[in-house]
Amino acid sequence: MRITRRVEFAASHVCRLAHLSDEENERLYGEDARPHGHGHNFVVEVTLEGQPDPVTGMVFDLKALKRLLDQEVVEPFDHRHLNLEVPPFDRLVPTPENIAIVIWQRLEPHFRNGQPKLTAVRVYETDDCYVEYRGQ
Repeated sequence: MRITRRVEFAASHVCRLAHLSDEENERLYGEDARPHGHGHNFVVEVTLEGQPDPVTGMVFDLKALKRLLDQEVVEPFDHRHLNLEVPPFDRLVPTPENIAIVIWQRLEPHFRNGQPKLTAVRVYETDDCYVEYRGQ
């Protein structure tokens, strides 16, 4: 059985590589490469998989998952300029793909025992565009 919890955060970012010119960055990332940055209301969905506990009937306490997501995602990312305030984005381009991987890396240690198992992190940059990371 799978359960999914959703959280949101607002953040700004710039997608650009320091070793490329402005023109090269714009060709690669489009308007997202503008040096002043831009913002999004990101939506993150985290999916866990496991068997419901025979006593509680829950795969995982969704309130506890919300607290964990607030601690590991919302608090460090919300109302921040990702490139300037949230490591590792000072050296890693904060694309939605990289944001999903970093969120996975922040959450995975909490689920190392395998019950439940972290199965997916989905990051919506806009309402109609998302990436999903399922670990390695």
